[in-house]
Amino acid sequence: VPSEIVDRIYNEYTGNAKNHAEARDGLFDALGDSLFVLSSIEVARYHRDAGNPVYFYEFQHRPSSGEGVVPEFVKADHGDEIGFVFGKPFLAGDV
Repeated sequence: VPSEIVDRIYNEYTGNAKNHAEARDGLFDALGDSLFVLSSIEVARYHRDAGNPVYFYEFQHRPSSGEGVVPEFVKADHGDEIGFVFGKPFLAGDV
């Protein structure tokens, strides 16, 4: 990978970090974008090109079940929206 691309990526995600927490958040954003967002956009384009409507959402509501379990900087984990979309009865049991 050419160094100018690495520099641009670094500056986009962590270049303006003023402290360790901001650098951490930038790293998590970079990882999330590369692991989830890019592949989601690719699949969305396939659906769009097939003539289907495509919708994206970003769930950031911190569920109360995360208190004391996940760090404060975590807004919502993968799958946290399920209880909000389908309702709490689907989460009964050992969750």
